[in-house]
Amino acid sequence: MMTRRVKTFGAVKITCRVAGLLLSVALLMPLSGCLSLCRAPDSSPVRVAHYPKTIKLACVGDSITAGVGAAAGQSWPDQIRRMLGEKWEVRNFGVSGATLLNSGDKPYQKENSFKEAKEFRPDVVVIILGTNDTKPQNWKNKDQFEADYKDMIQQFAGLPSKPRVYACYAPYISGNGNWGINDQNTKDEFPFIHTAAKSMHAGLIDVHAALVGKDELIPDKVHPNTEGTTEIAKAIYKALTGKTPAVESAIGDKRK
Repeated sequence: MMTRRVKTFGAVKITCRVAGLLLSVALLMPLSGCLSLCRAPDSSPVRVAHYPKTIKLACVGDSITAGVGAAAGQSWPDQIRRMLGEKWEVRNFGVSGATLLNSGDKPYQKENSFKEAKEFRPDVVVIILGTNDTKPQNWKNKDQFEADYKDMIQQFAGLPSKPRVYACYAPYISGNGNWGINDQNTKDEFPFIHTAAKSMHAGLIDVHAALVGKDELIPDKVHPNTEGTTEIAKAIYKALTGKTPAVESAIGDKRK
């Protein structure tokens, strides 16, 4: 009888252990799912030491990235190139009038610059799109904005170079805006951009905040002047490096 009791006790003990393990797995499964769904955008700085060679930065955007409104050689990609120094190779893939929306009146993904940006095999990609999407003819398709942003991030993130991708809140628009471009719709894009960055584990940079209250730096209410693009470059530099740049290194010698 004693032997039977010991055996029974042992069987019960083993059964309890198995049940405990199954319960642990059951509890961890939803937690794992939550960690995947609730993760935040990866906005940490680029770890320069992890790149033995030159770091290739692709600047993706519209006319603000292209440099419209700023002096020659003073677009934000030009300025951040000087801020970052020789370790970085910076390319400007800005296209005037481009939209993030694939249903927009000038989708960036249909431009040659998009193809060229991917062929560049970047290590880091900074996307500043959304300004032209605020126009009425484009904003009517705002329900597609988040999905199209995720698609763009995925296309860059899936490159063989496996780049860090940073999505940006589009720049601040002064007053009532211009050409149908306006700040209210720009701010309405924020939740879409945040969700897209979070779900794709991309970085997030608040370029919009860099110009809020600095209307004098946006003469036509949309395109920042040289000082305005400096503010954009500074915000991106800080996000990429975790440091505050010297403004002089950004603008350079204007007499040249």
